[in-house]
Amino acid sequence: MTTPPTPLRRPAKEARIALRVSTQERDLIEQASALVSTTVSDFMLRASLVRASEVLADRREFRLPPDQWEAFVAMLDQLPTAADTPRLRRLLTEPSTLER
Repeated sequence: MTTPPTPLRRPAKEARIALRVSTQERDLIEQASALVSTTVSDFMLRASLVRASEVLADRREFRLPPDQWEAFVAMLDQLPTAADTPRLRRLLTEPSTLER
């Protein structure tokens, strides 16, 4: 029986990622990891996770100041609707190839 992870217990690491780096890059990473008292692997994993989260967040949401948001919404409101576009209306109302 497997014990569910708790805040104090990290899930088992099952996958491996390998990279090749130059000596200078390795030295830089080793120096940085030593400064924050962690292993090179943990340092690289944490840095990669932070960057991955940033990249994904950049693709999932965007923020605008209120005035730019209002202009953005106004442009969206001016886009044609399915009722205005016969091909789009047909796409949304007819059964798909998989439903036929």
